[in-house]
Amino acid sequence: MLKYVIKRLLMVIPVMIGVSIIVFSLMRVFSPDPAPIVLGQHATQEAMDAWRDQNGLNQPVVTQYVDYVGKALRGDLGTSYYSQTPVAKEIATRFPATIELAVAAILFASVVGILLGVMAAVKKNSIFDAAGTVFALIGVSIPIFWLGILFIMFFSATLHLLPSGGRIDVLLEPTRVTGFYLIDAAIQGNWEGFRDALIHLILPALTLGMYSMAIITRMTRSTMLETLGQDYVRTARAKGISEAKVVGKHALRNSLIPVTTVIGLQFGSLLGGALLTESVFSWPGIGKYTVDCILKSDFPVVQGIVLLVAIVFVTINLVADLMYAFLDPRIKYSSTKEG
Repeated sequence: MLKYVIKRLLMVIPVMIGVSIIVFSLMRVFSPDPAPIVLGQHATQEAMDAWRDQNGLNQPVVTQYVDYVGKALRGDLGTSYYSQTPVAKEIATRFPATIELAVAAILFASVVGILLGVMAAVKKNSIFDAAGTVFALIGVSIPIFWLGILFIMFFSATLHLLPSGGRIDVLLEPTRVTGFYLIDAAIQGNWEGFRDALIHLILPALTLGMYSMAIITRMTRSTMLETLGQDYVRTARAKGISEAKVVGKHALRNSLIPVTTVIGLQFGSLLGGALLTESVFSWPGIGKYTVDCILKSDFPVVQGIVLLVAIVFVTINLVADLMYAFLDPRIKYSSTKEG
C-alpha cells in the first residue's frame, strides 16, 4: 500500500509540469496584453513598457516560465495584477465557497444517483427503470448554464421559493473563521444565517450536480445489473436471504467499487468545472473569479487556480483508489499495480 501511494504521488510531478506548461502557454498565446487593460487604454507606451518590465513580461517566455516555477515551488504563486494581493490569499478567500458548493453538489449527485441506479437495476424494464434512464439522459443533455437559468426562472421568479443568486444575505453573513458559511454560522450559533446560506446553496448545488448525478445513475445501474447476475447473488437468494439484504449487502457493496471511481472523478471535475454555475448564480468562488481573471488577462491568478485544481483533482483520484481496499478487502496494492 505504501509503495503504491508513493508511486502515485511521484506521478503527480509530470502531471503538474504538463499542466503548468499548458496553462502558462495558453494564457500568453491567446490572452490579450494585460498592460493596456490594467493601466487603461489612455496609458502611454512608456508606462506600459515600464509595467511589463516590472512584471517580467518583456522577458522571453521560457525565462518567465522558469521564474514562475521557481517561485511556485517556494509557495509564491505571484501577485494579482489588479488587486496587488498575493494569489494564494485571493484563492484562500474564495476557495471555501467553491468547496462548499462542490460538496453539496456531489452529495446530491451521489445519493440520488445511487438510489436511482439501484432502483432501475432492481426493477429492470419497469417504469422505474425507464424513469431513471430518462432522468439520467436529461441530466447529461441539458447544458449547465441553461439548466441554471431554468431553475432561477421557475423557483425564484415564478414560485419565489429560493434566491436567484449570491451566497448569503449580507446582513446574516457570519464572521469568517473557516470560510465555509454553513460551518461558521453553526459555530457561532447563527442559525438564521445557517438557514439562509443553506437556502442559497440549493439551486447552485442542484444545477452543478445534475450532470454528475446522471453519470452516477448510469454507472450504478450497469454495475448493479452485472452484479445481480453473479453466482454468489443467486446463491444468497437460494439460501432464503431477504431481497433487501441481498441487494444492500451483497450486490450494492461490490457495485460501489467502480462507482467510487466515478464519484471521485466527478467531484474533482466539480471543483474545476463550476465556472458556469458560479457565473449564473453569482457565487463568489474560484470558478467565477477565474472567468473574471481570464477576461482581464490576470495571468498569475489563472495559473495559480489551475494548478490548485489540478492538485486537488489528482489527490481526490488517489483517495478514490485507496477506497477500493475499504470497499473490497480482496484488492491488494503492490508496487506493480498500475493506476
